[in-house]
Amino acid sequence: MNIKKQLIDGKWLYAQSEQTREIINPFNREVIAKVTESGKADAKLAIEAARKAFDDGIWPTLSTAERGAIVRKIADLIERDQEELATLESLDTGKTLEESLWDMEDIAGVFRYYADIADKNAGVMIDSPIQNSISRVVYEPVGVCAQITPWNYPLLQASWKLAPALVAGNTLIMKPSEITPLTTIKAFELMEEAGVPDGVANLVLGPGNTVGTELSENVLVDLVSFTGGLETGKKIMQAASKNVKKVALELGGKNPNIIFADADFDIAVDQAMNAVFFHAGQICSAGTRIIVEDSIHDEFVEALVKRVNKIKLGNGFDEGTEMGPLISEEHLHKVIQYVEKGIEEGAVVVTGAKQPNDESLKDGFFYLPTILTECTTEMSVVQNEGFGPVITIEKFATEEEAVTLANDSIYGLSGGVWTNDLAKAERCVSKMRMGTVWINDFNIYFPHAPWGGYKQSGFGRELGQTGLEEYQEQKHIFHNLQPEAINWFGK
Repeated sequence: MNIKKQLIDGKWLYAQSEQTREIINPFNREVIAKVTESGKADAKLAIEAARKAFDDGIWPTLSTAERGAIVRKIADLIERDQEELATLESLDTGKTLEESLWDMEDIAGVFRYYADIADKNAGVMIDSPIQNSISRVVYEPVGVCAQITPWNYPLLQASWKLAPALVAGNTLIMKPSEITPLTTIKAFELMEEAGVPDGVANLVLGPGNTVGTELSENVLVDLVSFTGGLETGKKIMQAASKNVKKVALELGGKNPNIIFADADFDIAVDQAMNAVFFHAGQICSAGTRIIVEDSIHDEFVEALVKRVNKIKLGNGFDEGTEMGPLISEEHLHKVIQYVEKGIEEGAVVVTGAKQPNDESLKDGFFYLPTILTECTTEMSVVQNEGFGPVITIEKFATEEEAVTLANDSIYGLSGGVWTNDLAKAERCVSKMRMGTVWINDFNIYFPHAPWGGYKQSGFGRELGQTGLEEYQEQKHIFHNLQPEAINWFGK
């Protein structure tokens, strides 16, 4: 089996330590690839290459139209190779092939969106209090960007960082999750083919406690963008503070989905499942906290259980599979412990809460779709991000109580409201402390809408115009066209 390499300064290299890592298919534990295992020394080389490419290379000096053309070419190549990429993504993560193909369409769309807006942010003229002068604000690249991506949506999350960083004229070092690097490796091959110059986009493949730490601490790095867990995000903030580099963090959520009695019942039930069970609930925006009006609570739970029990688990490549496995044995144990803790605290299992006994699934990291009722905000399963196919259900009596429950969390990434009373919906969303709130929908996103969270879900935004601005510095330029002596000192 060939060992997949890291990319530093345009060269595909083995790690200096010569260590490797096996990449496992979570459906059957089969080794699907071996990759080189980067360390701190490799990260330093990549940072130095990115620094040189930014300070002395042509990429930042190209016009935005020229950079945009290359980024648009990346989108074309992703579309060309979408079936290969989707296959790699499903092998790597266990999600269904159909879901991975959807992702590839979205990923190409992200690159194309940023290619299209690259030259729309050239700067602005502002009023000057001084006659015969010009005052303007221009947008320039931040510099060297370290980008650390998670394992749940490897290439999708990478695209949210790569596309705006590149069109803005930055150079970068990306570290994908060490357990799901395959589509990111392929994407860097496509970026080479598209014409991204050597040293502009560098790829290191290693764990966060070594490679990630070096990327966060190194003084030559100007910005760190991280998507992942809360505790790791805190460590990155601490590391970055040593030299006050810019930081952008998306740290997940515990996302409420409020169901009012006047909502369209059947659609709300259906969408409550869609909000959670894609990729086995391993989604930062998953609507795992259902907060349902008490008058329909029992009916809603009954309907939800009936639908959930029909979800077909299996190989993501098999026709009819609706949900695949969790990402790893370690994560499976975390989800099991998460549910067990909730039960100890008083949550009631109405379905799931165990591994399946199907012989065809015995080698995979599967966990049954789970619903817990009688939940309250004091419980750990309501407060903590479980990152699995687990729904907790709370109930409320008034609109005010629903919003209070929804906001009772350290997170603030996303949420939903289901009601046919549009005035009530608008009142609720205006009070919900989250970066994205859906009305009569859930988990919809698109490239031109910003994405990010309130509170401990992080700060900064990806996607949209603000996603580009994360990778830009604003510079004010004042030009006096007729300078005159002031004669203040030493007349």
